[in-house]
Amino acid sequence: MSKMHLVMGGRVKDPQTLDFEDLSAIDFVGVFPDYASAEKAWRAAAQRTVDDAEMKYVVVHLHRLLEPDQHS
Repeated sequence: MSKMHLVMGGRVKDPQTLDFEDLSAIDFVGVFPDYASAEKAWRAAAQRTVDDAEMKYVVVHLHRLLEPDQHS
């Protein structure tokens, strides 16, 4: 299985958490085949909203969710 990574973000209630205000307004940047390309997309998305402390983007390791016993 490829090591898929999802990049997504949105407005959070508290910048210290990942408690998104409105799940229907999540910005799905995309799914990427490796961490390097996901990180590049994450940095670009985060940079666009750098002046808004309540906007947060994350990289989700989909391969870890799909196969939790395979931690590589």
